[in-house]
Amino acid sequence: MDNTEQAVQAEQETKQPLLIPEESYLSSGVHIGTQQKSADMKRFLFKVRSDGLYMLDFKQTDQRIRTAGKFLSTFAPEEILVVSARQYGQKPVRTFAKKIGAHYFAGRFVPGTLTNPTLGDYIEPRLLLVTDPAADQQAVREALNVGIPIIGLCDANNETKNMDIIIPANNKGRRALATVYWLLTREYMKGRGLVKSDEEFGMEVEDFEAQL
Repeated sequence: MDNTEQAVQAEQETKQPLLIPEESYLSSGVHIGTQQKSADMKRFLFKVRSDGLYMLDFKQTDQRIRTAGKFLSTFAPEEILVVSARQYGQKPVRTFAKKIGAHYFAGRFVPGTLTNPTLGDYIEPRLLLVTDPAADQQAVREALNVGIPIIGLCDANNETKNMDIIIPANNKGRRALATVYWLLTREYMKGRGLVKSDEEFGMEVEDFEAQL
């Protein structure tokens, strides 16, 4: 476990109220994992359902969204790159990035974006946020290459060794991804002092949700 993850765990010792009601997490399916689990994600799982799906601990998800939002808010918007190769993550990523002013890739990540200065799309972010470390592995590799921190939404089956902050979450579901990115946007904006309260934020989960 690296220093960032240790700091996250220490912060979790201080229990705070949930960012949204428990029912909102459960109805979004943010806790519904996959039928496979990785050893890395074992500590974020609390049971396996009769259909074989592993359930993620949404209370840990909540704490880590809070911590990730706080960490993100220490970076200027133009220093942040957020990516999603996954279809249902593309609208949430675009909405998050456009709302705060970050860089984004929704769809295929162009190889060399972080490592090849001759590319037209070349950027030098100071932080990478990925929707799925497996689907977004090219972006992860390049972030490791240039030595910037990585925040990852990690499902029950993800490997997490390259993540600086892990957000345990269903990273395949439409409503789940919308909920996580909605909260990250809200927490980022509060952390930067751009809005003073949840009410002032004014956006809804639906604004982030991909269409079928």
